[in-house]
Amino acid sequence: MIKPEWIRGAEMIIKEENLKKRIKRAQEGDERIVKAVEELKRAGIKMLKDEEWKTEDGIVMKEGKIYVPEEELRGEIIRLYHDTPVGGHRGRWKMTELVARNYWWPGITKEVGRYVDRCNACQRYKNWSEAPAGKLMPNAVPEKPWSHISADFITKLPLAQEYDAILVVYDCFSKMAHFIATTEKMLAEGLAKLF
Repeated sequence: MIKPEWIRGAEMIIKEENLKKRIKRAQEGDERIVKAVEELKRAGIKMLKDEEWKTEDGIVMKEGKIYVPEEELRGEIIRLYHDTPVGGHRGRWKMTELVARNYWWPGITKEVGRYVDRCNACQRYKNWSEAPAGKLMPNAVPEKPWSHISADFITKLPLAQEYDAILVVYDCFSKMAHFIATTEKMLAEGLAKLF
């Protein structure tokens, strides 16, 4: 049974509230964050006093966004916004903007970008903004034998007289082919000698 969008959205809000509670516990466990913010405020630095760092309901905030101290929580937040049907595979920059609306940590852009780059669905359905490669052009018609050749390997063959691959050299004019026994571990120097 497919759930309506508003139910999915409500589930996301509940998950986010649970995350906020876990972030608060993580921040309390990391006393250096709380101490650093309090010391900076006590020092009287105007920029840090009210605008940049503050605490709301026991949660440390940077410029109105929740500071996320743990890497595990960061990954969970990215998954929450990216993998749910409501969030949906939006791409690197839209995902960064979406996550950065409510949360902050050093390197947020890189971390969201890495996650999106590794997402299988995003890579399969991504629209590429590159121009088409152009029209296919046929190869020139050769005028004499062995002036135009192609070469390829046939590999993963069972061992036969210590060979497990075949080098195929094909003449495009006469349609003649040479089949040369070789191994998959052939180096460039050995290939040049065979050729």
